[in-house]
Amino acid sequence: MDVTEIEVPFRDGTTWTRITEPERPVDGALPLIVLHGGPGMAHDYVRNLAALAGTGRRVVHYDQLGCGRSTHLPDAPRDFWTPELFVAEFENLVARLGLDRYHVAGQSWGGMLGAEIAVRRPAGLASLAILNSPASMELWVAGANRLREDLPEDTRLALERHEADGTIDDPEYLAAVDEYYRRHVCRMEPYPADLVASIAQMEAEPTVYHTMNGVNEFFVTGTLAGWTVIDRLPEVAVPTLVVAGEHDEATPETWAPFVERIPDVRLHVEPDASHCSHLEHPQAILELLAGFLAEHD
Repeated sequence: MDVTEIEVPFRDGTTWTRITEPERPVDGALPLIVLHGGPGMAHDYVRNLAALAGTGRRVVHYDQLGCGRSTHLPDAPRDFWTPELFVAEFENLVARLGLDRYHVAGQSWGGMLGAEIAVRRPAGLASLAILNSPASMELWVAGANRLREDLPEDTRLALERHEADGTIDDPEYLAAVDEYYRRHVCRMEPYPADLVASIAQMEAEPTVYHTMNGVNEFFVTGTLAGWTVIDRLPEVAVPTLVVAGEHDEATPETWAPFVERIPDVRLHVEPDASHCSHLEHPQAILELLAGFLAEHD
């Protein structure tokens, strides 16, 4: 497979883009655009989806503005960082690459962004895959709080104590958060190198994550705090695949609205997987996506 890296102009910056071309293109196989999560995580941890180029289609990854290798804007005002910004960046990328028809797959925040794109009914969108994503942040926080109740008592009490004291940078608190992440974000030991790289990039320059989400997964204090797409989901006019892990921090109540309200939708819950299902069980998720995309080329 041939890989090209380019910088696509967007507003006052650039969107770093990685294009994987298939060795043997298949007639009619539409390109796939992959949307990473975070918000703020960069594309590395979803890079393994480039293997779908092996099915004869182009796969496009990019680092969203403020992330990874794209332009960083640490001094941008808080209200700059909105879903609408990233929809506009996506639309600019599609136009600059000259893509007439395409599929979209988004993971976590990327699935939320994918839904934001789909409800606008872009003419070129052929299908949408929503991987490990909530339909509202209110449901996300409620689900996280429910999962916290099932943590070991000492872990749960450490979270509660340090949150009450305002000492969330204490090593004991960070260790308790890590216990949650290893149950519900990625159940691999050690974490895959691509996930470690994405986390490191976000921690080195956390503007997007801190501004849009907050300090961690439990407290959404940023610009996404009141976000919901639930009432707009009937506007999604393309076939949609919803994927979640059995132990996902995106709990069933968070993704149920996608299944209930999108007209043409199917659901897959990956057994013994969590939020990073595509890393924990790559073969199963790649095969699932390959079949779905081929069906809707």
